Amino acid sequence: MVVLIDTNVVLDFLTMRQPYHEDAKAVIRICAGDKVTGYLAFHSVPNIFYILRKSHSEADRRAMLKKLCCVLHVIAASHEKVCEAIEETDFADLEDCLQEKCAREATVDYIVTRNLEDFKNSHIKAILPRKFIEMAGNFS
Repeated sequence: MVVLIDTNVVLDFLTMRQPYHEDAKAVIRICAGDKVTGYLAFHSVPNIFYILRKSHSEADRRAMLKKLCCVLHVIAASHEKVCEAIEETDFADLEDCLQEKCAREATVDYIVTRNLEDFKNSHIKAILPRKFIEMAGNFS
């Protein structure tokens, strides 16, 4: 299985945000194994770095992202796909559309997110972390 992990799930993991942290930790742990390949959208990296600025030092944020990149592969959308995303009107949020474009570039099976509504028009099915954990448990 190949998945793209949405920024909100990564932040749930890194910030231990309740009540989502345990599921997010399980998602990252599954991606660290050898049965699932996890991706992170390129643009999520600076977003995470910026969001964590108030709670973590620069050195800590860099260390966190370095460890995260040992588990999740970073994928970028092509110039063409970014331009398509800018013009796309099926997504209310450009960032979510870019997540979907990155997911398509990596030919993932699912986008793992807490915000299913944001991906209702996605070509790739979005699933909740809990659903992903249950699915991954079927082949572990």
